[in-house]
Amino acid sequence: MKRISSSLMAITAGSLMLVACNSNDPKKISLSTEEDKTFYAMGFMLGSNLQRLNLNDKEMGALYKGLAASAKNEKAEVDMNTYQQKIQTLFKERMDKVAETEKKTGIDFLEKFSKEDGAKKTESGLAYKVITEGTGAAPGPEDEVEVHYHGTLIDGTVFDSSVERGQTISFPLNRVIKGWTEGLQLMKEGGKTKFVIPSELAYGDAGAGPKIPGGATLVFEVELFKVKKAGAAAKPAAAPKKK
Repeated sequence: MKRISSSLMAITAGSLMLVACNSNDPKKISLSTEEDKTFYAMGFMLGSNLQRLNLNDKEMGALYKGLAASAKNEKAEVDMNTYQQKIQTLFKERMDKVAETEKKTGIDFLEKFSKEDGAKKTESGLAYKVITEGTGAAPGPEDEVEVHYHGTLIDGTVFDSSVERGQTISFPLNRVIKGWTEGLQLMKEGGKTKFVIPSELAYGDAGAGPKIPGGATLVFEVELFKVKKAGAAAKPAAAPKKK
């Protein structure tokens, strides 16, 4: 059989943790030991990848059945060579559907935001609103910046936040998503800005990990602390004077 993609393998393998022994309802399984709780935690983390497929109960049941049969080394009830390609097709169809829905809701959100007092929208589609005006240096497209940021989906779900971690982060602007490269150049040191970044300036239809679905519009609040110009190096020490 041909190998399926590594991302799909990860999703399928993750859901294995959700399979209950002897076809019991997973919701009725008691977490009575530390091992039970550990396996549950593994399943919870890995199974989060399945959120993108929007499975209904019947589809989850079919998934459970196949995983349990494979884990017990039972004979498959379908021809795996035939369904290998169908897995790829179904996966792509579901991901495309999720991305399409995310884009539509994202466009509505961005347009509504761009009409708020003080909000602006660039030609690329990036929307932003200055929270605190900076007074220091503005970064160029290859400069390194030190920032705090808080990133959410449009429904408020936090997917990443240096603020919550309590530690600033530094990076060059040519190594991040397009929305950040463009947006941070609109800021100055000491400033804080809220950005709404459409998917084409973020992670596109592919999304990023289990927390950012394909087609997602992202919301960031960014505080810029310091700009380090590209190529800037420490000045050499002065040569000692002759006595």
